[in-house]
Amino acid sequence: MIITDLNVLVVGNPWKNWIFLELRTDEGITGHGEATGGLTSSSIAAQLGEIRDLVVGQDPMNPRALWEHLRKSLYFESGPAVSGIEIACWDIIGRKLGTPVWQLLGGAVEPRLRAYANGWYSGDRDPKGFGVAAKAVVAQGYTALKFDPFGHAYKSIDSADLREALGLVAAVREAVGDDVDIMIEAHDRFTVGTAVHIGKELQAFNPYWFEAPVQSTDIAALVEVARSQPVRVAAGERFTEAFSFAELLHTRAIDIVQPEILNCGGVQGLATVASVASAYGAWIAPHNAQSPFTTVINAHVGAAMPSMLIQETFDDAAQPWAREIMTGGCTVRDGYLELPDGPGFGVEFDSGTMAKYPYSPQNFLRLFKPGWEQRRGDRS
Repeated sequence: MIITDLNVLVVGNPWKNWIFLELRTDEGITGHGEATGGLTSSSIAAQLGEIRDLVVGQDPMNPRALWEHLRKSLYFESGPAVSGIEIACWDIIGRKLGTPVWQLLGGAVEPRLRAYANGWYSGDRDPKGFGVAAKAVVAQGYTALKFDPFGHAYKSIDSADLREALGLVAAVREAVGDDVDIMIEAHDRFTVGTAVHIGKELQAFNPYWFEAPVQSTDIAALVEVARSQPVRVAAGERFTEAFSFAELLHTRAIDIVQPEILNCGGVQGLATVASVASAYGAWIAPHNAQSPFTTVINAHVGAAMPSMLIQETFDDAAQPWAREIMTGGCTVRDGYLELPDGPGFGVEFDSGTMAKYPYSPQNFLRLFKPGWEQRRGDRS
């Protein structure tokens, strides 16, 4: 089998343009991947077009060789474009063999995966509104949820803004009760001293973790925060190499890492990070702020990994049409993702429906701009 074409599909999600790809083969099998990035999208779509000639003619049944070929050709880059191609190869393999990807990876350790909700807080920064929204998430069956209460603070936060942030956390904790886990996201925004102070204040609300409280590529800073305040620290979404996770876990200060499958090399990249975590007796909680398709991909890989702890999902907070652009996505029931059982990833794209939601240069979330948490894109 050889790859005969690479097709790129861009869908205009309001706060992040989603980038999908299709690998077509000479046997009539098409594999699907996702290459959505952070706060850029046209550059990734263009890169997929530029590397098309490196992909066409290759064997999709050997994704490791193709991944190495692309990595070396791009001087060791393994970002969303390369990861998305690798993912699509796994979809082809599963379709060719009539087997779900999680089965190809050794079978499911557990029949379902615990999930936590994100993206549910899209209104004004008001404690009552946050509480109502949090209750609605729990009513959907979730037993864990995450949010960033810190507005547009950067490096430091003044006393009034910190009281406001803590008020939001208090409202959510009161609304969901003590048996629901809440994760506090900080988006790399604070200095070490500020993060340590905030962590001590957060302890009263018993958060499950304090995520990326400082620049998450600064391992020494992460370790300092983890050791200097009482709330568990989680990080890792910006890492692209397995050795970075090993370096962080080797400190023994952090035992939850958050690989982003589209940053760390796709299916095999995430599996490698999961193995590194297992070696340190730690957990993975894959980052996922992409489309419902990436939720499915993470579920397939995570199901086969003993170090899998919990999976992030925005799916139930996405636009209503998000489930119309594809079939076969994951469903969360009683707080758990149920595994798809179709061949490959078990997802089919509807390109006609995707075309109804085109790319927009306004579809970007600007984290340090007032009102970003409403997730309505950059309207400035």
